[in-house]
Amino acid sequence: MSKITVKDGTEIYYKDWGTGQPIVFHHGWPLSGDDWDGQMMFFLEQGYRVIAHDRRGHGRSSQTANGHEMDTYAADVAELTKALDLKDAIHVGHSTGGGEVIRYVAKHGKGRVAKAVLISAVTPLMVQTANNPDGVPLSVFDEIRKNTATQRAQYFEDFTLPFYGYNREGAKISQGVRDNWWRQGMMGGIKAHYDCIKAFSETDFTEDLKSVDIPVLVLHGEDDQIVPFPISGAKAVGLLKNGKLISYPGFPHGMPTTEAATINKDLLAFIKS
Repeated sequence: MSKITVKDGTEIYYKDWGTGQPIVFHHGWPLSGDDWDGQMMFFLEQGYRVIAHDRRGHGRSSQTANGHEMDTYAADVAELTKALDLKDAIHVGHSTGGGEVIRYVAKHGKGRVAKAVLISAVTPLMVQTANNPDGVPLSVFDEIRKNTATQRAQYFEDFTLPFYGYNREGAKISQGVRDNWWRQGMMGGIKAHYDCIKAFSETDFTEDLKSVDIPVLVLHGEDDQIVPFPISGAKAVGLLKNGKLISYPGFPHGMPTTEAATINKDLLAFIKS
């Protein structure tokens, strides 16, 4: 297995396939690089070099007790991109991975990153605060924490329903997609998953978004039940110097899987533009 060891001794697992311009995929909570199967295969066939890592504590990376916050996540990515000597890269992040992408680009990406994509991303800030009155109440994230800490296996099983919009009337449910989400989640460490809830809900990415001047594509489903579009994608694009938004009526949070054909087509058009 391909791994690098970062400064604090944590092993970060990654997949690195193909040649050509690199596209780096950043997964969401509590998943792994496997969540990008539909994109990795598609872009590999289009002649790109495709890379997906497992965030620390997730998937096949070390189940560390510490470092589960955005600055460390971004620093881990910086070490990976340096080790692989990536230049002119496109960084694509889903959900928590979108926050990781914009923090990495803002702090470490100068001279290495050509474009970025935020899909169903947690940017600019999820939690409700005095300055973010439209945000999601902290009690919602406390409930996610409690269930992750005390009944993770069953909670992760249930979480797939709103994640993919499978709780909507007329939804065509794929048990395989649900099982694969659960498999990825349960490969990771419970401490990492617990701590990451704070990272994805309480990190404010406003200044990161404002500071980035490369082209950034924002993709968001309008029926996202996990990261609501009005407080995320709709706001994030307004903070970017060079942002473009595509929103999709009826698409769920997990749209890179359920709507891969549409997402891949729009990603390819942006990368080629």
